[in-house]
Amino acid sequence: MGTTKVGIREFRQKLATYLLEADEIVAITRHGDTVGYYIPARRKRTETEKATLKEVASRLQQEMAAAGVTEGEIIQDFKRWRRSGRK
Repeated sequence: MGTTKVGIREFRQKLATYLLEADEIVAITRHGDTVGYYIPARRKRTETEKATLKEVASRLQQEMAAAGVTEGEIIQDFKRWRRSGRK
C-alpha cells in the first residue's frame, strides 16, 4: 500500500471521495508538514491478510515481552519524541 500526500484544504474539500474511494494511505499536510494520516479501512480482509496480521501482532508481543517493554512505555516515549520535535 502506497502513500498519497494532499494538503489539508484539498483533503477537506474532497473528504467524501477520500473516505469512499481511497485505496492507499493519505498523508495530510499543512504548509508541507504532515499533520495526520487517513488510513482507509477495507470492508473485508482476506483470510491471508487476517492470518498475516495475527502473526505480526504475535511477533510484536513476543519482542516487546523479550525487551521488557509495555505498550504504555512505547506511547509515553512516542509522546516525548513528538514534543521534542516541535520545539
